[in-house]
Amino acid sequence: MTVPTGRRERKKAATRQKIADTALRLFLERGYDAVGIRDVAAEADVAVTTLFSHFASKEALVFEQDEDFEQRLTQAVTGRAPHEPLVPALRHEIQALVRHCTADGAAPVWRMVEESPALRKYEESMRLRHAELLATAIAADAGLPRTDTACRAIARFVIDAYSVAREAADPDAAVDEIFRMIEAAWEVTSSVPPVRGEPS
Repeated sequence: MTVPTGRRERKKAATRQKIADTALRLFLERGYDAVGIRDVAAEADVAVTTLFSHFASKEALVFEQDEDFEQRLTQAVTGRAPHEPLVPALRHEIQALVRHCTADGAAPVWRMVEESPALRKYEESMRLRHAELLATAIAADAGLPRTDTACRAIARFVIDAYSVAREAADPDAAVDEIFRMIEAAWEVTSSVPPVRGEPS
């Protein structure tokens, strides 16, 4: 999570974290479907309107680091040093996310997600949004001359790498294997001519 600088920003961040931590504890204790927004707000000692000022939906409470991950992914593209290769920079961020999501204590959360149709649907829409934003960042980089199709495909591969590796018996080895394939696919796209009617 990005560290806020000002006092007001730190207070907002602390409130947001308190709400997220409270929600996750209640969800794991009672079951996701058995806990309502009002239950979370009451337990966290905040107004429902305050909760919604930090989280747009009940599902978002489970994925509270969504925005931070999204920013880190696009920053991996836009904040690279001159001549720094793209794929290793993205691999670094995916590796960090996979390690976070496979750390001790994470398994119950993912079981909850798997058991909830609403959470699975939310996670899928979240992954699609991340992929589209990542594709946009890649396509906008003048040093990465690829077709829009190539940018979108690679972005999807990168986002899906996280899900596949997270479920693997050896997540680190899975990230290594997947990114070798992504690297090869990215190199191939440098020599693929654009489809007629598509910008290069």
